[in-house]
Amino acid sequence: MHYLRSLILALASSVFALAPAQAEEPARPVEHKVVYHMNGPDLAYQKAFLNNIQNHINAIGADKMDAVVVMHGEGLDLLKNAKTDEQLKARIDNLKLQGVHFNVCNNTLVGRKIDMEKDLYDVKPSDIVPSGVAELAKLQLKGYAYIHP
Repeated sequence: MHYLRSLILALASSVFALAPAQAEEPARPVEHKVVYHMNGPDLAYQKAFLNNIQNHINAIGADKMDAVVVMHGEGLDLLKNAKTDEQLKARIDNLKLQGVHFNVCNNTLVGRKIDMEKDLYDVKPSDIVPSGVAELAKLQLKGYAYIHP
């Protein structure tokens, strides 16, 4: 019996020794996890909103920030306006290149009968969240600071 137990332990040890080592990827040092809440229809507000995000990135660096914009209600007008406003498109594209994610509320799409491909600028199915307000709460529970400029 002792021999059998020793044999099993030896086999188990050799299996673990042969298993490939899983190198853990070092976590990116994120200083700020933030969720920006967009629900305003005014173009001047939308431009100032995007400025706030860029100023935040400039202050700490895009590599130290995990930023998400959650849009619902009239906040989707930001992406509606960007369909025809080249400056707005460029600002959104620039923020995306710096790692900012833009999430769109499905409840608003359905309720306002908005076609994401036809009516909104650069929205993919992966950008859609079931509920904007639920997404805000979910991210806050994950440690994201809530910002509504």
